[in-house]
Amino acid sequence: MPKPVHEIALAIVFRDDHWLVAKRRHDANLGNLWEFPGGKCRPHETPTQAALRELAEECAVRARPLHVLDAVTWEYADRIVRLTPVIVRWEAGEPQSLGNEVCRWVDAEELQRLEMPSANAVIVRAALDWRSRNP
Repeated sequence: MPKPVHEIALAIVFRDDHWLVAKRRHDANLGNLWEFPGGKCRPHETPTQAALRELAEECAVRARPLHVLDAVTWEYADRIVRLTPVIVRWEAGEPQSLGNEVCRWVDAEELQRLEMPSANAVIVRAALDWRSRNP
């Protein structure tokens, strides 16, 4: 039986020289790992729309979309996820932990040291590279 494929949109939010990250609840799949806010795309919802919706629902933050990075496909034992990272610039709202343990701003150095799901390593590098070329 084929594994289910989940289309996931991630909001890669920056504010000045900091990035917004959230820590997954301990009882969630991949619990206690850090991640970018995001979630499953709804039917007929673009990754950009899903990323902005999830960002508001999970962290109470509003942002403006700037760029969609290449999607990353990652296979787990029970499913396949296709992660579409959307680079967005913070516009309003201080992060609140509405769908996670905690959300907070980190600088680029800390972002690279956080314990995140394996698929996020490629996304972190791509986001930092994009930001360095788009000050």
